[in-house]
Formats: sequence, structure tokens, C-alpha cells
Amino acid sequence: MKKYEIKLNRRDFLKNSSMVGMATIAPGVFFQELAHGRALDEPASAKKRWGMLINTNQCTDECDACVTACNEEHGIEDFGRPTTDTQWIRKLKLTHDTSGETINVPMMCQHCENPPCVDVCPTGASFVRADGIVLVNKHTCIGCRYCMMSCPYKARSFVHENLENQLPHAPRGKGCVESCTLCVHKIDNGENTTACAEACSKDGQQAILFGDLKDPKSEISKQLKKYETKEVRSDLGLNTAVRYRGI
Repeated sequence: MKKYEIKLNRRDFLKNSSMVGMATIAPGVFFQELAHGRALDEPASAKKRWGMLINTNQCTDECDACVTACNEEHGIEDFGRPTTDTQWIRKLKLTHDTSGETINVPMMCQHCENPPCVDVCPTGASFVRADGIVLVNKHTCIGCRYCMMSCPYKARSFVHENLENQLPHAPRGKGCVESCTLCVHKIDNGENTTACAEACSKDGQQAILFGDLKDPKSEISKQLKKYETKEVRSDLGLNTAVRYRGI
């Protein structure tokens, strides 16, 4: 049998690898190159800032489509710990002290422009991409949990268990902190949506709108201009990428 020597430069290797599987372009984060997405060697652009608008007026108590979709998309399991199980998105029920009126508030990482989790991280594992998505580098996270203590939204979780059957687009690991990634793998594939927004539109109450906050022609920008919206804990000056109606 003849042996053949194949020589590829780095660009050709990455290009060919993307056709058959996943490639790593940043520690702990995996992306797949598609024709309509960014090239593997093209960085995220500051020309965009991804965010969400959540209309609590349309979020009902009995619907959990967003939570279920997020868990399925990222392979998040229930390990039977009642108050500390991992949830990248959770629903809070708030009751007005005077009127007794209740509202449902989906809560996840707010993808702050000035995130406290990044400020306190001793290794730089918590970071903000150019397009505003806050992520955790699983290779450099030492599990100190300073970011969990600093997050005013209690949006981060710590992985206590050994994990099996992980999904290639959502690498996770014992001893690491994690939180909502705004479905970064979908964004980098050019889908420009999230699992929770898709599920809310399809199976829920159409309460979650996702889009580019910097694009004045995007639907989310139009809605933000048309309706009164609020940040949770706007007093902290974090400039969150998740805004709410009806709170």
C-alpha cells in the first residue's frame, strides 16, 4: 500500500476541518463554519451588539418553553439539587407589595457592557466578546466563584458533577462556572437567534425578541424606540443587553 504525505497550511486545515466537524477558535468555545456565518478566522465584530427584549406582559405563569428549550439546546440536566441546579434561564414571579399584581420575569445573564463578573475574575476566564456577549473560558476558569458572588442577577451556576454526553457546541465541565451564552454557536453559524427566543415564538407567548441592538433597522431596535423598557438594576450602570417591558 502506498503512503501519501499531505501538507496543508493553517488556513487550509481549518477550512477543510469545518466541513467534517467542529473547530476550536477560542479556548472552551466551539464554532462551526457555515456558508452564511462568519469565517473561522474572522473575529466577532463590535459593529454588532446582541441583546434581548422581554415583554413580561406576554409571559405567562404556566409557560416554561424558554427554560425547556435552553436546557435541551445546551444539554443541561437536573441533578436533583432543589435550589442549586444549573439553569441558564429561570423564571421569577414578582408580586407588587401594594396591588398584589404578579408578573413573570425570565432571568438570565444580562450580558452587561460593564460586567462585574469580568472585573472580579482573577484569571480572565470571564470576558466580553466584541459583539457584547459575555462568556466563560472553561480552560482558564479555576472555579473560584467570585463571578457568582459579584453577579447582581444570580445568573451564574457552578458545575458540581461529572458531565457525560456533552454537546459539541456547548462544552461544559466539572469545577467550572457557566451561564447563558446567548446561544453563541447559533450566532456564529449565522442563525442570529437563540433557543429561548425560538421556543417562545413557536411554543410560548412570543415574549422574547432577540436581535442586534446597534442595527436601527432591526425589530428589537424599533421596539426599544417605540416602547418604554427598563434594565434590571439600572442603578448599577451596567448597560445590560437584556431589556424588559412591563416591569
